[in-house]
Amino acid sequence: MGASGKDIDPASEDLLEEDEESSLPEFEPERAPAGTLAAGRAAIARYLKLAPSAPGVYRMIDAAGDVLYVGKAKNIKKRLAAYARPHACDARIARMIAATTSLEFVTTATETEALLLEANLIKRLRPRFNVLLRDDKSFPYILITSDHWAPQLLKHRGARTRQGHYYGPFANAGAVNRTINALQRAFLLRSCSDAFFAARSRPCLLYQIKRCSAPCTGEIDFAAYGELVREANEFLSGRSRAVREQLAAAMDRASAALDFERAAVYRDRLAALSAIQSHQGINPRSIEEADVFAVHQEGGYSCVEVFFFRTGQNWGNRAYFPKADRSLAPGDVLGAFLAQFYEDKPPPRLVLVSHDFNERALLAAALSARAGYKVDVAFARRGERKELVTHALNNAREALARRLADASSQQKLLGALAQTFSLPRVPRRIEVYDNSHTAGSNAVGAMIVAGPEGLRKDQYRKFNIRTQDLAPGDDYGMMREVLRRRFQRLIKESPRAAPGTAAAADDADRDQPWPDLLLIDGGQGQLAAAQETLGALGVTDVPVIAVAKGPDRDAGRETFFVTGRSPFKLPPRDPLLFYIERLRDEAHRFAVGSHRARRRKDIREAGLQEIPGIGPARKRALLRHFGTVKAIEQASLPDLRQVPGINAETARKIYEFFHEQPSR
Repeated sequence: MGASGKDIDPASEDLLEEDEESSLPEFEPERAPAGTLAAGRAAIARYLKLAPSAPGVYRMIDAAGDVLYVGKAKNIKKRLAAYARPHACDARIARMIAATTSLEFVTTATETEALLLEANLIKRLRPRFNVLLRDDKSFPYILITSDHWAPQLLKHRGARTRQGHYYGPFANAGAVNRTINALQRAFLLRSCSDAFFAARSRPCLLYQIKRCSAPCTGEIDFAAYGELVREANEFLSGRSRAVREQLAAAMDRASAALDFERAAVYRDRLAALSAIQSHQGINPRSIEEADVFAVHQEGGYSCVEVFFFRTGQNWGNRAYFPKADRSLAPGDVLGAFLAQFYEDKPPPRLVLVSHDFNERALLAAALSARAGYKVDVAFARRGERKELVTHALNNAREALARRLADASSQQKLLGALAQTFSLPRVPRRIEVYDNSHTAGSNAVGAMIVAGPEGLRKDQYRKFNIRTQDLAPGDDYGMMREVLRRRFQRLIKESPRAAPGTAAAADDADRDQPWPDLLLIDGGQGQLAAAQETLGALGVTDVPVIAVAKGPDRDAGRETFFVTGRSPFKLPPRDPLLFYIERLRDEAHRFAVGSHRARRRKDIREAGLQEIPGIGPARKRALLRHFGTVKAIEQASLPDLRQVPGINAETARKIYEFFHEQPSR
């Protein structure tokens, strides 16, 4: 079994255990029609003569040069011999073999190295016959810095380049934000940047609401602030009981001395610590550090739920829905998932799993070799470990039930979309386009993607409008450029197979980049511009729908424009109407956000010279007061009026310049 689950059927496993070269069969492949199982086995047999009898990784490649499958083997030659030998195999393996036209090999010193390389290649190449880990974002950590005399408390992602103490991982940004908010109330550590810290002359709002001790203005001395930092590090390191006892003792001493105001501060800090632990739910009694994985399968889908436990505390959980063939057993999916999950993350010393799998010991050895310390991948059978896994399994079951319910609702909407707009088939990929600009400047086109599984944010794209001779606000010209660039690239990188061919039938089962439907924000003019652009590129079989806003831009009164039909409206309470509105609004949000980001960048690069009525003296005054252009951009109207030399009218112009609504 590779990191993608079983890649051959059990009947051929015996062949892989034989050690004698004489056991390998002789192949004399005959000519067979391309794309058949016989042709695939013949191609594998040809490469078998060149395959090394050593550990390593092999790649199975189709006629277009795309990697179909990445697998690892203790002996590559024997593994490929099992593929080439005629025997019964399941439909997934048969499709994979039939599509194979060539192979590539990479040998490694050990099978452990092969497992690590396999996981790396799967994540990079994303072969369609492997189990694929989706939504693989980096996990957030909490960082208490140590490169400043007043350490900062902040959320951190990415490489650990800054000096300080890192705590995590946390399952998601929400878990980190909740913990940081409670830590601010409990330990009063600053969260502002060093530049903001250095520019303060009076305490900020966080000091007023008792979430910071204001070391920036000397409201607390160095020694006292250092004590707060020590307590925070101890709490996050798992010594929460000691910290709570110290705070309780300090509260008692303050009460005995009749210093009730100080006692109230300690009381509030204790309450904040209790809030952190109450949000954490289940906390293990005997396990200091572990990740708990549980997999549940239903309806052809798999859900892997992971819980993070560090310093004896629950730091959140997260559900994953890996792309896996429905024929794979839960243990196979879990083993493949874990190899990819830890490919770029440090593992804890204990990994608990809900299902056993064949290469559990090999995975533990690979993770240990990479981490530099022993990592135990354990199948929980009893005691507290079993309780944690059962809890994770229940969460996986509930998460998958919600996912299936959402998918069912989504399928109904897509079916209604196909029926209402007379589409040739139920769309699997919908692309929605919108533009955003301010009087023609910093124009950006945006594309979002939706399908049976909802919004696919990893497929979103933005297009900086490049055409120089467009009239300001020429929405039609912008739409033409966006669609031309999008489909020219599609035609070049992912040409479609001719209809009715075996390749076209195979493409129908794959996650194709070609859309089944285009939604355009606009009316008859945008529809005509889109169809003209697609027709010039020879793309005539992709349906296009234009969605025009209702009078006064009222939601629920949209008009739809489709070729060959008169403009029409949907009933105001039609679920399909709400669905299309959500897609259009998401495209608008993405377009406006991309436009504002580009506009802010241009403003920062140009300084403040674009703001009318702001000369060199006022620019200096603004920068001296706020420090950066970003701070000026975020300033409120009353704050702008506080700047020397800035009157109410000038402050209003500055505020409106940074908060102007872009055109669509």
